[in-house]
Amino acid sequence: MKTSLKFLAALLFVSSFSFGQDITKKIDSIISDSHQKNPNVGISVGFIKNNEEFYTSYGQLNAESSTKIDKNSLFEIASITKILTSNLIAQAVLDHKMKIDDYIDLYLPKEYILHENLKNKIKISDLASHQSGLPDIDFGKLIELNPQQPVSSVTEKTLASIINNCSELKDYGKYRYSTIGYTLLGQILEKVYHKSYDEIIRSKIIGPLKMTNTLTKDFNVKNRTTGHNPDGGIQEFFNWNITASAGMVKSGASDMVLFLKAVLNQETRIAKAAVITEKIFYKDEKREMGLGTNIVTDEENTLYSKSGDSMGQSSIICYNRAKNWGIIILLDQRNSKLRQNLLNQIYDTVLK
Repeated sequence: MKTSLKFLAALLFVSSFSFGQDITKKIDSIISDSHQKNPNVGISVGFIKNNEEFYTSYGQLNAESSTKIDKNSLFEIASITKILTSNLIAQAVLDHKMKIDDYIDLYLPKEYILHENLKNKIKISDLASHQSGLPDIDFGKLIELNPQQPVSSVTEKTLASIINNCSELKDYGKYRYSTIGYTLLGQILEKVYHKSYDEIIRSKIIGPLKMTNTLTKDFNVKNRTTGHNPDGGIQEFFNWNITASAGMVKSGASDMVLFLKAVLNQETRIAKAAVITEKIFYKDEKREMGLGTNIVTDEENTLYSKSGDSMGQSSIICYNRAKNWGIIILLDQRNSKLRQNLLNQIYDTVLK
């Protein structure tokens, strides 16, 4: 009996190891093939399954550098920042700082004066699931004015003007992607914790997870990738400003895998907060939304994901809690179609 048990344990170990190798080999093959077809797009991918980490990357930090992109290379994760912010909101709920269905009136900075029609109308969950109905920042106009740093001119005064001059929520309760919503969530966090958003995300996510390659205000480091617009032109990283909670965090594959590991480990505080964000707060014929989290369900799987696109980089994070895997894909070019195709191909051929 002892011999057979040892044999069975060894067999299970070999099967698990082979399975892991098989997955990573297939993922690497997909990424390698993509890089051969798109040699000017640098790629970094991190994958975790059953607490085992795997990485693959292709390309150089920039055209003049011989340094290859690796798991620690710094990218703009752009709107993936929103999934971090929504986790912080859920942690604030766990800390009894707020309730997810509280009205935002209780928490807005004093500069915001809601019109009578808007009072006791918008919930925190509405902001986090993109259905508040509030007008958003005019990105098209900002890009025309400053294509390298379009949000640099956005200030609290700018935001207060947008909010205070709004007298009607034309599409309240309907999905409309919102940067201003997540900017307000960042300010709400600052009010309930009496700290800056930068201090909050460092104390509750970056610090506890030891995400040493995740940066906010100061990202002038040697392992930083170079961003490129869709035409291949060099694009600056966005500088930290008031809209930071909507999309200004910089990170790498290894650190985002640390976040995924925490999300998938149900004993962690971050996981307990993530479970709150995974509840369905919005649903129509096209989508289901949690708090900052896209939810896709088929006959066998439920996937939670969030994509990000800055002016010069694209990214996507996705995980399956039931099957205990997660993946992060980072590109050094703004190319939303490519990062989505890569995730779809990996999921359909390897993870489904």
